[in-house]
Amino acid sequence: MTAITTIRIDHAALPEAFDRSRPDAVAEAIEAALREDGIAAEASDVISHIKIELPTRQLADASAVLASLQLI
Repeated sequence: MTAITTIRIDHAALPEAFDRSRPDAVAEAIEAALREDGIAAEASDVISHIKIELPTRQLADASAVLASLQLI
């Protein structure tokens, strides 16, 4: 069994580079960026935030990608 980590990013905390009026598109862009770096992540819009789920063993790599996107 694989441990899963969930990261939540509040819509209000999204950098201006992201279109806050289209949170579903933001989630897709984040998921695509993570997957491009080989991270098996799933991102989705959940009313007040973007939810990102990924294997905990990939958390360090995911953090680097999210930092490069200025999300953390």
